[in-house]
Amino acid sequence: MVALMLVTALPLVAKEYKVEEVPMVHLQDKTRYVSNPDGILSAQAVSTMDQILYQLEQKTGIETLVVAVEEIEGGDCFEFAYQLGKQNGVGKKEADNGLVILLVRGERCVQFVTGYGIEGDLPDAICKRIQERTMFPLLRHGKWDEGMVEGIRAVNTYLTDYDGWKASEADEEGEELFAVFGVMIVLFLIFFLICYAVAHAQTKCPKCKKHGLQRSQTRLLSKKNGIKTNEVVYTCKHCGHTVVKREQEEDDNYTGFGGGGGSLGGPFVFGHGRGGTFHGGGFGGGFSGGSFGGGSFGGGGAGGRF
Repeated sequence: MVALMLVTALPLVAKEYKVEEVPMVHLQDKTRYVSNPDGILSAQAVSTMDQILYQLEQKTGIETLVVAVEEIEGGDCFEFAYQLGKQNGVGKKEADNGLVILLVRGERCVQFVTGYGIEGDLPDAICKRIQERTMFPLLRHGKWDEGMVEGIRAVNTYLTDYDGWKASEADEEGEELFAVFGVMIVLFLIFFLICYAVAHAQTKCPKCKKHGLQRSQTRLLSKKNGIKTNEVVYTCKHCGHTVVKREQEEDDNYTGFGGGGGSLGGPFVFGHGRGGTFHGGGFGGGFSGGSFGGGSFGGGGAGGRF
């Protein structure tokens, strides 16, 4: 019985892949770019990405390796993706134009790593933007096919149709701006209605219950530290009932204690950090492998968890 339970539970334990254990489908078929050994992606999604990446290589020469696995040894998505590119020689040797895109479902991470030759064509900031705007919103909800396919499409559009990419970005930014503007209008209307409701409630006569209280008399009671305290009489225009309230307001003639604002004792120098995108450690170096071109990788790219 125990043995049966162990045998049944074994398939539930995800395999932790080493870099050298990831199947390189491109080595058997040069039109295939997506390694999907755990079946995370559907056959249709894999076929769609293969077609896009084949066309990308035909147009630009960029070699791409996409890997989707459940678990990786060590759990370091950047290092694993970098080693995938390095050990398999992804990218043309003369151009160093390889690109690795890694999805590790168990770690809930996506990592892009670029060869030296395309770090300028596909900057870290763009890699991050593609992940955060295109992939992560879908992957967070378990839409593995949609998230990966849309990410590959975005990479392809950026590298082959920059004008189309910018138009799409402009549309998206316009939609975001419109949404923010809409929220601001709604908040303003809510604030206005609350203020109106409060002011309207204060005009209600406690005797006849009609909204007719009007200020009829004001008498100053005191002035202190720039605050005036007044006794205000409100008279209902419907029944003549009076209500006396004590109210405070700022004294416009208040000049303070006569002391001007002093300056701080000495000059302050505020340091500032240097912006930019994160780069991994200084790896690099030439290598070759299989039917990939043997390109070199640096620390370019970007990654994150969804």
